[in-house]
Amino acid sequence: MNDEERAALRTELVELRVRGARRQELSQHACKRLFFDFGIRPSMATVRDLTQTGSASDIPKDIDAFWMRIRSASKIRIEGGAIPDTLQERAGELLGQLFQEARHLANQALETERNAARDEASAALNRLHDFEVRFTTVEEALQRSEARTEAALIRNSALETEIRALKEQDSDAQGGLHALIHRLENENAALIKRLDADQTANAALRDRLDSLNYELRQNTEHYAQQIKDAVSEAERRVKPMLVELDSLRGVAATYQSGVRQASQKEFDFIQQLSTAKARSDRLEQQLREKSDEIDELASERDALRAQGVMGKNAARLICAMVDEGRLSNAEIAALGTEIDAFVMLPSHCPACSIGEPDLVQHGAEFELSCPDCERSSGNASSRLMAVACFKTADMLEASQPTER
Repeated sequence: MNDEERAALRTELVELRVRGARRQELSQHACKRLFFDFGIRPSMATVRDLTQTGSASDIPKDIDAFWMRIRSASKIRIEGGAIPDTLQERAGELLGQLFQEARHLANQALETERNAARDEASAALNRLHDFEVRFTTVEEALQRSEARTEAALIRNSALETEIRALKEQDSDAQGGLHALIHRLENENAALIKRLDADQTANAALRDRLDSLNYELRQNTEHYAQQIKDAVSEAERRVKPMLVELDSLRGVAATYQSGVRQASQKEFDFIQQLSTAKARSDRLEQQLREKSDEIDELASERDALRAQGVMGKNAARLICAMVDEGRLSNAEIAALGTEIDAFVMLPSHCPACSIGEPDLVQHGAEFELSCPDCERSSGNASSRLMAVACFKTADMLEASQPTER
């Protein structure tokens, strides 16, 4: 019997089981098909393999019942025929011998099948034991795997929690970064607007400064011409008065009577001379004031030009660092005169605390000195260097060798 026939027989038995056939019917059908259709002697293993039901004691009973039916059917057919009595007896004896021989062969086959079944059972028990050992090993491995899985799940949950926290921190950091970028962009735009306004204001101040310089030059020329005319007028009027005074003094020696008159004229002439001199002094004072105004405007112009190069805040920061002594002579010298417009002169001398320092410029060099204690910064390359050397004695001493 090949595999296709075995599969077809199993399909028939499954259909019988679905229709409600019991174990005996399934075993009988399997024995009948094996014996009559395939010429195979039914055995417990074969029937059990086909029916997939029944125990080791039930299946042999079903096989014996099948043989009993076969024998009953054969006996009925022999008795039912028209055979003489002697032949029937001989046929019965023959059938009895055949039955005994068949039974003996069946017992031998049964014993063989039983031994095979015992061997299969022992092998199955051994396999079962091996399976149990493997099952125990697999179950232990499964428990260990479950423990590792639980640990991995706990670790995974912890990592997921940490990842969520990191994502939240990342989102918060990104939000803060976006806010910072937005704020910096706003501040940058505001600074750009402020720079444009400052540049516009600087341009307006430059125009105003140019107009003031022009007006100042005109006023200076006008006042200088007035002073010159006043001095010329005073000299013109004083010279005749002096000549007349000399003549009156000569006449006074001979003419005592005219002394009072000469004295009075002399007093008048001196008073007029004093008035002219006072007027000349006032004009000269006005000239000095205008010159001071010119100097202040020039300083303001230089400061405005310097402010156009460097910001006020940066210059103030550098001045504060110089006051704190955080910049060396080389760093101050490297700055040059870029922040001289923002440098404030000290109000008093750090040595005597009384004198007011004066800043003098000799060409491209500056010198800050105290008129009371004669403390001096020496010749410096910039106004900032002069103030720094004047305030700090160490810087002053360090700068003197270079200046010499």
